[in-house]
Amino acid sequence: MSRTALVFVALLLALVASGAYALLAGTISIEPSQLLGVLSGREIGLPKRVVLELRLPRALAAVTVGGLLALAGVLLQVLLRNPLADPYILGISGGAAVGALGAMLLGAGSGVLSGSAMVGALLSMLMVFGIAHGRGSWSSTRLLLTGVVIAAGWAALVSFILALAPEANLRGMLFWLMGDLSHDAPYFLGIGMLVFGLLASMLAARNLNILARGEMQAVALGVNARILRVIVYVLASSLCAIAVTIAGTIGFVGLVVPHMLRLAGITDHRALIPAAVLLGGALLLFADTLARTVMAPQQLPVGVLTAMLGVPLFLVLLYHGTRHQQG
Repeated sequence: MSRTALVFVALLLALVASGAYALLAGTISIEPSQLLGVLSGREIGLPKRVVLELRLPRALAAVTVGGLLALAGVLLQVLLRNPLADPYILGISGGAAVGALGAMLLGAGSGVLSGSAMVGALLSMLMVFGIAHGRGSWSSTRLLLTGVVIAAGWAALVSFILALAPEANLRGMLFWLMGDLSHDAPYFLGIGMLVFGLLASMLAARNLNILARGEMQAVALGVNARILRVIVYVLASSLCAIAVTIAGTIGFVGLVVPHMLRLAGITDHRALIPAAVLLGGALLLFADTLARTVMAPQQLPVGVLTAMLGVPLFLVLLYHGTRHQQG
């Protein structure tokens, strides 16, 4: 069996294990036999309500958001040709944060909050693209600089809103900023966007391999680099916008997951794209389960757990990868 096939088997097993852990673990303990009964339709009562109404929707949301962020990270690292690129580098999350926190400040419900976050994310996406494009064509460097500056502006507005917010609202606002999967969010919209983004990315995977080598080489090989970059930007930004709308700003997943897979030997985007979706979903699902169980009944922001899990794992892989190259 090839290395790529082994990696995919490991990722599928990790996703299944994370899913089982998410459905079993919590303040109300669910036995494996009860879980099987719920999934087969034989179990009724409290276990059924806990699994189907609370844990399963949250698990689906975690897998969806993790996949969205990881896929967006892969696309943006190709687009910007920058290993530090992640889904939040272009200011999309900042616009969503301003919209969501503004809705929280006004006391809006979860539906209005999600809508406000989406509007803010899309507004930021249009601003970055419009300003970076200017009166002519745009480059990766110009797009990156524009995104960083607009992100800084959004961060200033976020600080302003937090300064105005009453103390009763601050905890909810901070949880949203650090990632929160506990509120009712339109994760079905995220599933649809993830499927669409995965299919579109796979269709463009061969051209992404060429674009990753440089725009000049892509043009020489017959790839319309300008159109491809616009498509990649719009797709990656949309993926990020949906992810932020569902769960707030969860950092680290989109940055680290693509690099972890590259260190594992997966560099072809035809394999990297689906592998990133699997690993991103499994990582965020496991982190979210820990976030709601490790200090139960108190819940932690899931973004804290993604960093605590991802940083040491990434450093270990990087260390072994460096030693392997030197050897």
